[in-house]
Amino acid sequence: MLKPDYPITTPRLALRPFTHADLDALHAYYSDPDVVRYLYWEACDRDATRTILDNKINRTAIHDEGDAIDLAITLRDTGELIGNCLLIWTSKQHRQGEIGYVLNPAHHGHGYATEAARPLLELGFNGLGLHRIAGRLDARNTASARVLEKLHMRREATLIDNEYVKGEWTSETIYAILATEWTP
Repeated sequence: MLKPDYPITTPRLALRPFTHADLDALHAYYSDPDVVRYLYWEACDRDATRTILDNKINRTAIHDEGDAIDLAITLRDTGELIGNCLLIWTSKQHRQGEIGYVLNPAHHGHGYATEAARPLLELGFNGLGLHRIAGRLDARNTASARVLEKLHMRREATLIDNEYVKGEWTSETIYAILATEWTP
């Protein structure tokens, strides 16, 4: 089981559980078609964002395979919610997990996604004892690929036209890092 002490802080960020008060900030970027362009869902209306938020609020601990922590990324100095990040326990037997992140575009290009993902890797390797953590993305999402590369994750594969998403075939790139390669 993994239930971190919140907030998880980095030099510029605080990662914390979501609350109902986060609806407007979450909706600001989940309703943006450019933000969800490479994700599995379409831009959300307010009701869809509220449903997503309700699910995020309950994802604060990992008890078993398939569970995730899904956290609000906030600026430490202002408390402003600028994105979200998650760690999923994908396989108990193979000790594997996955990370992900989404940022409000007003905060792109400042290294926040990389800074938020580092403690997730730390939690996965040291908190859950994972052997391998992956990051999966639409192969066209070069900005997300750069984040994973900054985390020293290795590009392992590109699966060509492996998923049919939003009416088109898309390719998926997989990055990963092993516990033995991770240095916090």
